[in-house]
Amino acid sequence: MTYYKIRGAQPLSGSIKVGGAKNTLPKNIVASLLTDEPCIISNVSNIGDVTVTLDMLSSIGTEVEWLDHSTMRISTPKVTSHIINSQFSGINRIPILMLGPLLHRFGMAEIPLLGGCKIGPRPINFHIDALKLLGAEVEIIDGKYRARASKLQGTTISLPFPSVGATETILLSASLAEGTTVIKNAAIEPEVIDLIAVLQKMGAIIDVDVDRTIIIDGVKRLRSFKHHALTDRIEVASWACAAIATHGDIVVENSDQLGMMAFLNIIRKIGGEYEVLENGIRFFSRGDCLNPIFLETDVHPGFMTDWQQPFVILMTQAQGLSVLHETVYEDRFGYINELRRMGAEIQVYQQCLGGKPCRFLHRNYPHSCVVKGQTALKGIEMTIPDLRAGFSYIIAALVASGESIIKGVYYIERGYDSIPEKARSLGAHIEVVEE
Repeated sequence: MTYYKIRGAQPLSGSIKVGGAKNTLPKNIVASLLTDEPCIISNVSNIGDVTVTLDMLSSIGTEVEWLDHSTMRISTPKVTSHIINSQFSGINRIPILMLGPLLHRFGMAEIPLLGGCKIGPRPINFHIDALKLLGAEVEIIDGKYRARASKLQGTTISLPFPSVGATETILLSASLAEGTTVIKNAAIEPEVIDLIAVLQKMGAIIDVDVDRTIIIDGVKRLRSFKHHALTDRIEVASWACAAIATHGDIVVENSDQLGMMAFLNIIRKIGGEYEVLENGIRFFSRGDCLNPIFLETDVHPGFMTDWQQPFVILMTQAQGLSVLHETVYEDRFGYINELRRMGAEIQVYQQCLGGKPCRFLHRNYPHSCVVKGQTALKGIEMTIPDLRAGFSYIIAALVASGESIIKGVYYIERGYDSIPEKARSLGAHIEVVEE
């Protein structure tokens, strides 16, 4: 058992570098399954989801060679099995993305039950329904998903919600399908566009049209690619919140302004500050009290749901009442109780405290909150419930007076690279304890 011991109330200052995104790297790796040629991916972060994805692919014939600490050559000259072993059951949601590529390479595919963070029901029916529309036969047998198709056929797929994962499943499945596939109400997050860029490099023909429409003209063959993975904008936002909440000054190298625009606007509105540099973005406190704010999460180009947790920590340091309406996931406030124990004054509501149309209206989900600030936080012992809440606990501990013990850090290591080392380089007092 590993845990972090943190002494807070210390401004963070300095420069850190953020690598490839947890939400894009596994998808780039899975895309390599669509060709028998070697592919090269750089800016690869040392995170758990990358390791697990590589392990899954290695079990079916993929060969991986590290050219340096963040660049890999990956190739699958021959798929040796269509089965992703049950040992990978419940770890993450990447196996569902492998169904399409395995059907193209093998004609059959079998994956285990999916896992991931507990942030509310995350059904895969969007994925399965899309694959069936493309011509695959999919069934659940003995707790496993089994799919079969001699050839996938292009079709029109209308998503009930602009799901990132479902959009990616269709992109990976339709690029080699016969004919044209149209995705209506598609997700257009930067991570989705990054996957489209990878597939285009491989020879795919994909148009992003107006009104969330993506059009894929199937091709007969895809080739190798070289790709520099998209920087993790969720980690960038988390360090930004840490800088401002601790009255610090941090340069986050590799930050991409284009994917951060909604976040950057909110930072200025609450009285934080940033400066776009050639090598990244500098985030810092102006020394004034932070302003409270009304905020709603949304799909891109709105305020990202994964920015919500670290931003709630900032809200505890603003002077007055802030309101947050979560419209993407129905159970994203499971981490609030620990913040209350630290001294935060946060009330969660089932009502929609916002103006955006919301899927959770009158459905009794705790998906809105009111935060009263400015609140002095104190260190406590806490256990991380999910990946994004984990970094928020670290930020809260860095803001708090006294010592905090954070357990369940394997969640953080799934999606973030070398957080204790980065925090120490910024002046944080953080110790990794092995029991």
